[in-house]
Amino acid sequence: MTALTIILQVLLVLSSFFLIMSILLHKGKGGGLSDMFGGGISSSAGSSGVAERNLNRITVGVALVWTVTIVGLGLVSRFAS
Repeated sequence: MTALTIILQVLLVLSSFFLIMSILLHKGKGGGLSDMFGGGISSSAGSSGVAERNLNRITVGVALVWTVTIVGLGLVSRFAS
């Protein structure tokens, strides 16, 4: 294994973890599994609009890093001979 492959695999594991955590931090929109497990009781003290927008930006950024890492690993595995 090359050093680039190891670095990309570590980056993939870390970005996967942070992507899962950032998705789980989002506020439930209702009507889904969050309502089934008691998330139907909504309060306005959950998060402000600014915090939700920042969480959206972080989630999109981490998702982009995750996607680029997947593509990078695919390219490395294809051209490594």
